[in-house]
Amino acid sequence: MPVVTTAPPSTSGRHRPGRGRRLLWTSGLAAALVGTGLVTPLLTGPEATPAAQPAIEQVRKVRPAPTTTAPAPAPAIASPTTSAPAPSSTTTAAPSTPASAAPTSSSAAGAPSTTTPAAPTSTAAPAPSTANPLAGMTFHGPNTGAALAAAQPGRSPEDAAALAQLAGVPTATWLGAWSGDVTAAVRQEVTAARAAGAVPVLVTYNVPGRDCGGYSAGGVDSSAEYLRWVQAVAAGIGTAQAVVVVEPDALALLCGDPAQRLSLLRSAVEVLEANAGTHTYLDAGHSTWIDAATMAERLRAAGVTAADGFALNVSNFQTTASNVAYGHQVSSLLGGAHFVVDTSRNGNGPGSDWCNPPGRALGERPTAQTGQPRVDAFLWVKRPGESDGTCNGGPAPGTFWDAYAIGLVRGY
Repeated sequence: MPVVTTAPPSTSGRHRPGRGRRLLWTSGLAAALVGTGLVTPLLTGPEATPAAQPAIEQVRKVRPAPTTTAPAPAPAIASPTTSAPAPSSTTTAAPSTPASAAPTSSSAAGAPSTTTPAAPTSTAAPAPSTANPLAGMTFHGPNTGAALAAAQPGRSPEDAAALAQLAGVPTATWLGAWSGDVTAAVRQEVTAARAAGAVPVLVTYNVPGRDCGGYSAGGVDSSAEYLRWVQAVAAGIGTAQAVVVVEPDALALLCGDPAQRLSLLRSAVEVLEANAGTHTYLDAGHSTWIDAATMAERLRAAGVTAADGFALNVSNFQTTASNVAYGHQVSSLLGGAHFVVDTSRNGNGPGSDWCNPPGRALGERPTAQTGQPRVDAFLWVKRPGESDGTCNGGPAPGTFWDAYAIGLVRGY
């Protein structure tokens, strides 16, 4: 791994001015959660049925469903690029995670019809600042599958170059049961990012009842276990800077006990935001799934006012323009909340379905210079090249698919 001696961005430990910091209630409660497994009555709703978890569960899918609110016209943005840049030093460590199968959801249905419980406070939060908390950051994260595939012998020089280019783009690290000692795993990513003069992008994906029993079903077994796990993630980040996308699909698929789910997400944000350098974004589906008013209500109830904002298009193919327009609708209902967009595979927009659609392309490269005051970053949250499942000729979900990855680089 090449070491870059450039110092990390000077914004370390800073959040947007005026956005109130919330600590993890008290250090005594945090100790109680970790030490005894006790939680407040609000967090002790029905628990998800335990499910066998594979070694890797990084790939999950967002199922598009018609919205009830049409997006407003999108602001002008740069056209997506369909060829990846040369490898950079922000892709670092050799992979420690095997490319084994991971469950992924195949349902085309949208989120179940539920009534979102109100947020537990009537006190209005201060309006978000217009400042971008990620300004000046260079992002970090290895696409391990692409790096391994590029190094395989017998590959044509052109294909090897395409895969090496893909491996050079910073991509998020997903955290779940496959992470093992999650504190150590996160600390390793933070250390690698610091060595590269960059900031890691992490995804927490371990909430009870994850994916509502779909192909990515899993997560921990109880509320108390989940809060201990999130605390372990926060311990791995420590005083470093990090960007964390919180629980993809958890709000769009608001199943089970909605009050329990919302309470857990609020708690996760509070735990992570107790670290001054951590920037959290609650996942909010994508532009053709949940109508803006409903999603804004769910985000508010899940504690988005304590986070840096929300995340859109994780693992999906909806265009950046569509998500920016939808994001502004949601943002306006939340008093100007900021958001990030996953642009990893949306260069050609959506295909015929959500699972390995052919003819897709890479989108805008990860950057905090989006040209949009409320859009903090374009990120590669999904790892391009990993299969969505055994559909459209793909291998098992979570397996790096060389041919599909090369197609994404070349835009076909």
